[in-house]
Amino acid sequence: MQFHNTLAFAQEQDHADELRYFREHFHIPQHKGQDTVYLCGNSLGLQPKAARAAVEAEMTKWAELGVEGHFVGDDPWFTYHATLAEPTARLVGAKPLEVVVMNQLTVNLHLMLVSFYRPQGQRYKILTEAGAFPSDQYALESQVKFHGYAPEDAIIEIAPRPGEHTWRTEDILQAIEENGDQLALVLMGGLHYYTGQVFDMAAITQAAHAVGATCGFDLAHAAGNVPLRLHDWGVDFAVWCTYKYLNSGPGGTSGVFVHERHAQNADLPRFAGWWGHDQRVRFQMQKGFLPMAGAEGWQLSNSQILPMAVHKASLQIFDEAGMDRLRTKSEQLTGYLEFLIKELNQPKEALEVITPQEPSARGCQLSLLVHQNGRQLFETLMANGFILDWREPNVIRVAPTPLYNTFEDVYRFGQFLAAHFTQ
Repeated sequence: MQFHNTLAFAQEQDHADELRYFREHFHIPQHKGQDTVYLCGNSLGLQPKAARAAVEAEMTKWAELGVEGHFVGDDPWFTYHATLAEPTARLVGAKPLEVVVMNQLTVNLHLMLVSFYRPQGQRYKILTEAGAFPSDQYALESQVKFHGYAPEDAIIEIAPRPGEHTWRTEDILQAIEENGDQLALVLMGGLHYYTGQVFDMAAITQAAHAVGATCGFDLAHAAGNVPLRLHDWGVDFAVWCTYKYLNSGPGGTSGVFVHERHAQNADLPRFAGWWGHDQRVRFQMQKGFLPMAGAEGWQLSNSQILPMAVHKASLQIFDEAGMDRLRTKSEQLTGYLEFLIKELNQPKEALEVITPQEPSARGCQLSLLVHQNGRQLFETLMANGFILDWREPNVIRVAPTPLYNTFEDVYRFGQFLAAHFTQ
């Protein structure tokens, strides 16, 4: 696409956008009576208009049926999570058997580590990216300590090369190979929260398995953002939240993927709970845990119906839009944003995009490294109706999300930056 730095161009693209009507499915926060330019889906997605009705339907069921809501009516609560399996599988490139929606992200990460971080002998180390999201760092630190290891010894962190902001895939693969006889697990983010870089999950998984390690991913910033093929890539496990690109509400529920090769392995260590027990005999209330086949066997408690109702409403939107179409628009929006930033002609010492330029290596996020008065710029943007987020020490993350953002949103943001840098 040939970009132009004009309002007419942006409006023409919006008029031609086959996904433009999805914006009407969402509530857009207001600023002085006008729609904000909401570029913060990487932190909290907007509320689907269908979410309230979805929750109200379950509230009505609770009011009218009480406990019987578990077993009668549309989508009984007893099997509610199962209604999310097929759309979730389509979203992350999995089989329905391989996914389950439950708990929240870090809880699920710990549950997966119990099963898939199994240190033995000299094979006790975990390889991850330096500067991973704090939840991942804390989870890994506590898990290795739980097994009696020191984090500074047991956790290998791979950093970008000096003077670079992002990782080279060959460096990650080389580190896996060099530490192969000591690696128990490779765990990385699918998309790095700070830089916006998408990691080559297929290559990383293959390299991990080649040295005898298991491989998992935190997809908090990848699910609903970039196409995923978890089954085909052979990933052992993955976890993700649903409140960012999946628009399922603050503190929303989480998703889990466990590859089908582990589906029938009842001997795989895990922390067990009632809802992961074979549902055919669950109500016999007997000792002896018999896990459900597949990812459902990692469930602990019964479903969080109200958060899941919101998530179900969002998944229906994703099914209608389709990840392939969303990805195409995402690349165009983010490409337009990159074009407008380059049009500013700012020196690297003032403003720097630290997200990869290659579209396949990024999602719908550009991270702007502002070297001077970055926090002041961020606060000025927010005060003028541009909703973004700030990450210490000096990055503004900008995420044009294809379900509800427009080319005009991106153009307006570019115009504001241009006015700021020409003052």
